[in-house]
Amino acid sequence: MGSQPFITIDNSQQISLAQAFQYLQAAGRLDGFLGDILRQYLLERELLQRTDLAIAPLLIEAAIANLRQEHDLMDGDRFAAWLASQELDDAELRQRLRRDLQIQRLKETLAETKGQEYFIDRKLALDRVVLSRIEVGDRDLAEELQQQIADGSRFEQLAQDYSMAGDRIFNGMMGLISRGSLPDLVRAAIDVAAPGDIVGPLATEQGWALFRIEQILPASLDDSDVLQTVQDELLDQWLLDKLQGLNIEVQVGGNEE
Repeated sequence: MGSQPFITIDNSQQISLAQAFQYLQAAGRLDGFLGDILRQYLLERELLQRTDLAIAPLLIEAAIANLRQEHDLMDGDRFAAWLASQELDDAELRQRLRRDLQIQRLKETLAETKGQEYFIDRKLALDRVVLSRIEVGDRDLAEELQQQIADGSRFEQLAQDYSMAGDRIFNGMMGLISRGSLPDLVRAAIDVAAPGDIVGPLATEQGWALFRIEQILPASLDDSDVLQTVQDELLDQWLLDKLQGLNIEVQVGGNEE
């Protein structure tokens, strides 16, 4: 691996594979690069060894049909041009789709045995809320704004006029937030409130804030996005467990890492 050209620059300057590894190591990116390689190795090995992950030809044809419909590629010439733009031929596309379907089936298999337990452990992070806020530096001001809201002032206008948070330009809208990412004090207040409620003032790192609860979105495995997240995370955990059981040696320029 040491001297064989890996990259050629300006038709003359060459970088060997060993040099490339050394550059990655110097940039602090070698571990991530090797991790990607080992991840693909483990996936390929699993897909080859397990007969229960085999994909019927009919499913591949259906995947091709879905792809062509999704990307408006029903016309044969347009489809051929798209394949060329992706540097794929028909056989390579089928192989890629087969692999994608096999990996999805592996995720589903992992979720069948571990999904419910994992979901319960992760539910706090998977639950989501939509919040708006008014954040100020002074508790007295926060309490005054709370009273103004109770008297009929518009939350959105007060957020624009007084909030020091960057989301003031969006009327205080913070957007969709993982419940598990909220500070304990904020999460505890939200857990006993309902959409439309104003909670606070609550102490924050910057000062004091009022929060309006726009939506509460409890996670459920019936939600396809939540299910996909659980499946993806289970696959990552499965790969990590497999990696920890391997004895790995890396040779970079003749030196073991």
